[in-house]
Amino acid sequence: MTLIVVLLLLLSYLLIATTHLTGVNKAAIAIFLAAAGWVVYIIWGTDFVMKFHPGAYAEFLGGSESTSQTVKNFIYDSIFLKYVGRAAAIMMYLLATMSIIEILNNNGCFDFIIEWIRTRNSKRLLWTITFATFILSANLDNVTTTIVMLVIMHQIVKSRAQRMLVGSAIVLAAVCGGCFTVIGDPTGLLLWGNDAVTATQFSSYLALPALVSWVLPTLLISRQLPGRLDIEWAMAPYRGDDTRLNRWQRVLMLFVGIGGLWFGPTFLSITRLPAFLGALVVLAVLWVVNEAFNRKLMNADQMSQRRIPRVIQYEALQQMLFVLGIMMGMGVIAETGVLTEVADWIDSNINNLWVVGALLGLFSSLVDSFTMAVSGIFLYDVWTVGDYAQNGAYWMVIAYCTAVGGCLLSVGSASGMALMKMEHIHLGWYFKNITLKVLAGWIIGLALLWGEILLFS
Repeated sequence: MTLIVVLLLLLSYLLIATTHLTGVNKAAIAIFLAAAGWVVYIIWGTDFVMKFHPGAYAEFLGGSESTSQTVKNFIYDSIFLKYVGRAAAIMMYLLATMSIIEILNNNGCFDFIIEWIRTRNSKRLLWTITFATFILSANLDNVTTTIVMLVIMHQIVKSRAQRMLVGSAIVLAAVCGGCFTVIGDPTGLLLWGNDAVTATQFSSYLALPALVSWVLPTLLISRQLPGRLDIEWAMAPYRGDDTRLNRWQRVLMLFVGIGGLWFGPTFLSITRLPAFLGALVVLAVLWVVNEAFNRKLMNADQMSQRRIPRVIQYEALQQMLFVLGIMMGMGVIAETGVLTEVADWIDSNINNLWVVGALLGLFSSLVDSFTMAVSGIFLYDVWTVGDYAQNGAYWMVIAYCTAVGGCLLSVGSASGMALMKMEHIHLGWYFKNITLKVLAGWIIGLALLWGEILLFS
């Protein structure tokens, strides 16, 4: 059974890595891995239950006789639902943040960005739009932020060659911005939810490496752009519907949506309730404000004209299903004991978390950044002391290396895949024009992270 489950995992990794060639969606592959893996486990799971959970199973029986049905009930109640809960917590947070972005976008709250970047100067536009992406991604989901900013860029820049360069910089800014906060990326959410990191320490260590990993490649990309871009400014930016909100109403909605999410870490530390509950509270408040401001338009035909939100919803659904599938799939792998054996082999033969992080980062560019991050996280439990303790070096290295490493190739992240779909970018073009620039920023950022950990540990 272990061999079957491991083969399922390796096959899934291969299919995820080649999704740009096969056309098979990564979310479908991840969901199949999760479903097939748990079906195999529950059919032949008696040996593993007796090996890894004998005490809990005996307590579950309560003196009654063990049968195949009781084993399945125990797996469902005591093992399976635990992993469902972990995955659901991240999915609910993503659902809340993606819904917040959709509401803000529908009401023209991102029109301020278009006003801010109104220029034909290539360098000013590039730095302005990527800076806005970096900041938004740190507070909202990085994939959805990428899509919103790519749509804005696509409406403004008319030259496809120029859009490919600016779009690549947007993807990098979104990934780097999302990786240095616990609320900007699913990996950070997972680490935060597992008590592997705290919000303040996580950001304090990763802020500078993430900033350098964004700034250096963007500086190099700016040198490939002409002095003036081929730009066409619309008289009125498309907002997804015909909202008539004035300026102060849109500012208020931005404050409620983005400012509310900043309260998430405080909400968790005060209540000890999961972060997604705080995000849902923010969504509920923003929803009420939205309906209050748009009460005259709620029944109008214009409210159904939501081309951009439909794009967001589609990508959001794929991302949530992908996260669910990967986490459930890694859960069944963990329950076979294979990951413990892999961790022991790493400790015996490599025994260097920086090498492990770098390897996972390189694999992220080929497979998927979140997939490799979850693989690294599931290898170890949170210890009381050392590099694997809460806020230990290992968790920071994994989060940074897999996030930025996923940008080495356009297929390594969901944001990169969104860019490929929208601008029809080929992998060869990205490798030739972007990869070395990202690699330089990634290496320097990793060196800075090493220096920070060495200095403050």
